[in-house]
Amino acid sequence: MTDTGVDLPLAGIRVLDIATFIAAPYAAAIMGEFGAEVIKVEQPGVGDPWRRYGTPSARADSSLAWLSEARNKQSITLDLRQPEGAALLRRLVALSDVVCENFRPGTLERWGLGYDELAKDKPGLIMLRVSGYGQTGPYKDRPGFARIAHGFGGLSHLAGLPGGIPLTPGSTSLGDYMTGAYGAIGVLMALRVRERTGRGQVIDQALYESVFRALDELAPAYAAAGIVRDREGASTRNACPHGHYLCGDGLWVAIACTTDKMFERLSRAMGRPELAGPHRYGPVRHRLAERDRVEGLVSDWTGSMDRARLIEVCLAADVPIGPIYSIDEIFADPHYQARGTLHRVRDSEVGQVVVPGVIPHLSLTPGRIETLGPVLGSANDRVYGRLLGLTDGDMAALRAKKVI
Repeated sequence: MTDTGVDLPLAGIRVLDIATFIAAPYAAAIMGEFGAEVIKVEQPGVGDPWRRYGTPSARADSSLAWLSEARNKQSITLDLRQPEGAALLRRLVALSDVVCENFRPGTLERWGLGYDELAKDKPGLIMLRVSGYGQTGPYKDRPGFARIAHGFGGLSHLAGLPGGIPLTPGSTSLGDYMTGAYGAIGVLMALRVRERTGRGQVIDQALYESVFRALDELAPAYAAAGIVRDREGASTRNACPHGHYLCGDGLWVAIACTTDKMFERLSRAMGRPELAGPHRYGPVRHRLAERDRVEGLVSDWTGSMDRARLIEVCLAADVPIGPIYSIDEIFADPHYQARGTLHRVRDSEVGQVVVPGVIPHLSLTPGRIETLGPVLGSANDRVYGRLLGLTDGDMAALRAKKVI
């Protein structure tokens, strides 16, 4: 419950997260933020490799990445490859609504845990399946990570300076987070269908497809006109000036002039209103034809003052501008604080941890972060004992066989 007294949107939904790393687990985390009960199923003894990814925390089995991204989850251990483990998973599925997985296509089927089998235990089951290339197609058996998806999906080809090496577009995990968000959307739509029909379904989401979907006109422009976009640095093919500009104090800003009206405002802010004339650079086609000249004029101007003053001048003229922040500047910015974008959570072992806040912001039923990433197997007794009714002796036998 939130302080509004209204159930969170996914209250009463139970999610089994049997995946690893980021994409499918991120979808489960989103659902957990909005009220779903998320049970994280991990390999006994080792857990999700994401526990050891990135900067270590004060807790032995948990990186800071794990504490952030496994928020609101309960951890149980279970070896799905053993018959007893598969049988226990099926019992859990029968009591759940959603399964999130990211094994290579065919893996769960080899273990007798494919969708058709699990749906026998839970009619109406919804399964999110994330993989590098999807469940079908000639590449379906290839391993996939976000970096591979950035390349295969066409994004890395666009990132970097003209003629230079293709670059990673920001975070190496961008495609994972994009795919997790699409996966959560898919699950929500499937839940809506189940409400109406009682029928479950599979959401088949490939990492590369999430990346490709975000490339605006790339596909239609090539199909219609044979346009092959290349690395464009900080600018873009379709707008000018539209990029990153150095200020006099060595800091950077982003300026976006996507319309002629925005360029007219920028010209006035620069004290050069004549630049926006119909025979100068007012029409976008003129600016694109003389991109280097226009970008040079803007760069010379931005370099004539410090960043704070430049932002003040542009905002006064209603010119879209923003600072290019490093993480220390993000922590110092009052807007991040006001919006709760930086969320502080206290863990009994680790202390205070700052993580990204919950999005989207719902006015009546906002999501929440109740716990950080859990200790490996910390929910075994609750899930196996109270939920499935196993005795202490049952669990001791399973531990001895390393099933849990």
